[in-house]
Amino acid sequence: MMEGDCLSCIKYLMFIFNFFIFLGGSVLLAAGLWVLLDPLGFREIVASNPLLFTGVYLLLALGCMLFLLGFMGCCGAIRENKCLLLIFFMLILFIFLSELAAAILAFLFREHLTREYFTRELKRHYQGQNHSDVFSSTWNAVMSSFECCGVSGPQDFDDSLFRLLSPSKAVPEACCQREVPGHGGEGEDAGLEQCVSGTTGYYSHKGCYSSLVGYFEAYIFSAGALAIIVLTIELFALIFSMCLFRGIQ
Repeated sequence: MMEGDCLSCIKYLMFIFNFFIFLGGSVLLAAGLWVLLDPLGFREIVASNPLLFTGVYLLLALGCMLFLLGFMGCCGAIRENKCLLLIFFMLILFIFLSELAAAILAFLFREHLTREYFTRELKRHYQGQNHSDVFSSTWNAVMSSFECCGVSGPQDFDDSLFRLLSPSKAVPEACCQREVPGHGGEGEDAGLEQCVSGTTGYYSHKGCYSSLVGYFEAYIFSAGALAIIVLTIELFALIFSMCLFRGIQ
């Protein structure tokens, strides 16, 4: 009797848990589709920013995955379907191990993400305002968003692929300041020309490395706590699904 009550409790806990996963996946899926299909111009805004563009598709992928996981978990629990529970267990196990492997790799390779590494890669691969190149587009989005230039500063573009492709430009357009103090009367095109030619005051002298480190340090503890919570939930999901699978006659 006690075993049956325990199994029934696990069954309904599994259903409630997966129902919230299903709802979360539905919301993410709906949000991603709305941004892509909305006629009010959001699609154009997203398409113009490579980071947002990638983020929307990651949102859709995550929404689909959570939607399917929640659906299988709910159906498997409430109908006591061993096949659905086994698929649910295997998918959760795969996600859990992937996240664990990613965390271990991030810890092992953290020392490679140095200022020197990013500077070397920027010099070798950055091409300027080239929207077809993912590396350049990502750097343009970072420099525009954080209002910074290069890894340590504008000098990072000296002796680089960018200068080889655009010898008349000292810095790329993404380094240009949106508002130049004391030069409000000049047109935007004139300001852009002054910026890319290397006129002091028209482009940012701040490096992106310190900006990004400061940005991530502000959220690193929150992200770590969230990762631990997610891994704990997944671990309980694995235990509950296997207990229910073994308890079904």
